[in-house]
Amino acid sequence: MTIHALPQRATSAAPPPAHAPLAQFGFVWFVPVMGWIGLTMAWFQSSPSVSGIPMTAQLASLIAVVLFGLVLLTNAVRAWRHPQALMADLRHPVRMAFTASGAIALVLMATLGTLWGLTDALWVQALWWAGSLLEFSITVWVMSRCLRHAESGGLAWPAVTPLLIIPIVGNVLVPLAGLQWPVQGWVSAQFGLGLFLWPLVVGLLLVRWIQAGPLPARMTPTLFILVAPPSAIGLALLQWAAPPAAAWACWGVALMSLLWALSQWRLIAGLPFGMPHWGMSFPLAAFSALSLRLSRLPEGSWLMQPAQLALWITTGVILWLSVKSLQGLFNGHLLQPEG
Repeated sequence: MTIHALPQRATSAAPPPAHAPLAQFGFVWFVPVMGWIGLTMAWFQSSPSVSGIPMTAQLASLIAVVLFGLVLLTNAVRAWRHPQALMADLRHPVRMAFTASGAIALVLMATLGTLWGLTDALWVQALWWAGSLLEFSITVWVMSRCLRHAESGGLAWPAVTPLLIIPIVGNVLVPLAGLQWPVQGWVSAQFGLGLFLWPLVVGLLLVRWIQAGPLPARMTPTLFILVAPPSAIGLALLQWAAPPAAAWACWGVALMSLLWALSQWRLIAGLPFGMPHWGMSFPLAAFSALSLRLSRLPEGSWLMQPAQLALWITTGVILWLSVKSLQGLFNGHLLQPEG
């Protein structure tokens, strides 16, 4: 893997030629979809039986489905009307990672279907297969760019950010729904890919901070993305009926990652709102879901109250992010070209 030294200029990828608001609506908007589905999963974990699904989970499910449809449709229209903007996103060394958020949204939508007891529905299986194969392809494509020179679309140190973890998270999420069907060979293979790449990307991030310094201030909320992989892996291991000790180990790593991100809360609180803030949503939801799941184990009863608190805090954060996003859409702030 080749990662190049800090370049003298940013990237050669051209910005989108059109400055119409629709041209700025990219794959990043699938991240709120991930956040809402993650919140739904966490609320499902708060109730041990399907018959006792909280009203909050039902409402979150509805919002997630509607949001997914709107974002998917808007991105399709954008690709048709502004193909140059789409290609610019694919060439961009940072924004390219968001392409995986669409695939992850498909996997999570299938997971949502299984939570509602629709495991045998063909459309749920089709969503899962589409998301799984697309996620695998995007992961290979993203990692292949690490082998190129920066001048020909490769990654320089400033492009190594927590956003690179997004393609990794999708691979470790496939067991949540995939284990419901007789495809465990493929599920295990893709899960193994995520297990391999997760520590590799974290190692690259640590070297990046040494070589190129801290992240740009506006990217600080994306530090929460580090919480997502161990949380998702812990949930997947429990789905696999693995020894609880393995899930607890993942919870410990997730807790450390969360506290690490929270150490920057003063800086995050002082930032103007932007889409990087949504980097907090799915990781917090996944951590809450894992905490709630572990609290139902005999050795985890002490975690019940903290897990419930984490769930309510996550709910509040995602509601706040949603309100700020609606405001940003209405006033056009979130649909401005990058400066």
